[in-house]
Amino acid sequence: MLLVGLPLIASVSSSSSMEISAGFYRAGALVFGGGHVVLPLLDAFTVGQGWVDRDTFLAGYGAAQTLPGPLFAFSAYLGAVVNVAPGALAGGVLALVATYVPSWLLILGGIPYWNRLRRLKGAQAALMGANAAVVGLLLAAFFDPVWSAAVTGPVRLAFALAAFGGLRYASIPPWALVLLCALSGWILF
Repeated sequence: MLLVGLPLIASVSSSSSMEISAGFYRAGALVFGGGHVVLPLLDAFTVGQGWVDRDTFLAGYGAAQTLPGPLFAFSAYLGAVVNVAPGALAGGVLALVATYVPSWLLILGGIPYWNRLRRLKGAQAALMGANAAVVGLLLAAFFDPVWSAAVTGPVRLAFALAAFGGLRYASIPPWALVLLCALSGWILF
C-alpha cells in the first residue's frame, strides 16, 4: 500500500518531504540482495532530479564504503545533502527511516511464516533466481553510476587501479584509502 500510496500522495502534494519519503521508501522496497543494488535507484532519484550533484553523490558513496554496516545508511547522507527541504539532520533522518521501513515491514510480516516458507521448493527456487539476478544488478550498479562517472580517462583509470592495488595487495584499510584518494584527487584533479 505504501509503495503505491506514497508516490500518489507526493504527486498531489507540494511537499518535498513527501517526495523524499516516497523516493527513499521506493528505493528501500525495491531492493533485494544487498545495499549496492540500491545505488542506481538512489542515483536516479536524487541526482536524476537535480537534488544532489553527481560529485557529492559519489563522494558520499566513497565515504560510506569506509563505514561498517549496510549501505542503506548512505540514504541518510543523501537526505541530509538534498537541496530541497527539509535537508540537513531532518532530511537525513527522514530518508533513513523511509529507506528502512520496507525491510522492517517485511520482517514483521514475514517472521511468522518464515519457517514454513523456506521449506517450500517454489520459494527456494524463487530466492535462487532472485540471487542470480542480484549479481547482474550489482555489476550494473558498479558500472553506472560509479565507473562511468569516476573513470573518465586513462589517468583516472590508473588512479582507480592504484587504489584497488592498495586495497587488495597492500592491505591499506578502506578508511585510510578513501582519505588518501580524496586528498590525491583534490590535488590532482
